[in-house]
Amino acid sequence: MTAPVMVGPSPSGGGPTSIRARRMGSFGDPLTDRQATVLRLASEGLTQRQIAHRLRIRDKSVSYLVSEVLIRLGAENITHAVLLGCRAGILDGRPQRHGDHAGFAAHERRGEDPWACEACAEGERAYRRGLRAARKTRTS
Repeated sequence: MTAPVMVGPSPSGGGPTSIRARRMGSFGDPLTDRQATVLRLASEGLTQRQIAHRLRIRDKSVSYLVSEVLIRLGAENITHAVLLGCRAGILDGRPQRHGDHAGFAAHERRGEDPWACEACAEGERAYRRGLRAARKTRTS
């Protein structure tokens, strides 16, 4: 068996990334709902065992899901995956919200039309009205 071909330093600054590791999964494919749930729970600081308990699945299943998340995001470890998930808008660092500016921005980060969500559109309008009012009081 030959060693995997190395393609240079990893994005996290750790060791090199292997081409074989990237071929094993679906690098760049969107996460499944279950994989996104595991990533969200990991971002909350839960261990794999705690995630398994919370989702009522086996530890091995969580381990498999984590490895798939790492491959799909191109991450070296779960911490790196959480960082990439935040940057990609999969995890926005806050609870999923609707009806305010943060909910509107989350729709935009996910590539969705934020004006299609009535609650978020109204929240964004209120946010912008507040900004205009604050500017007027500063200039007066």
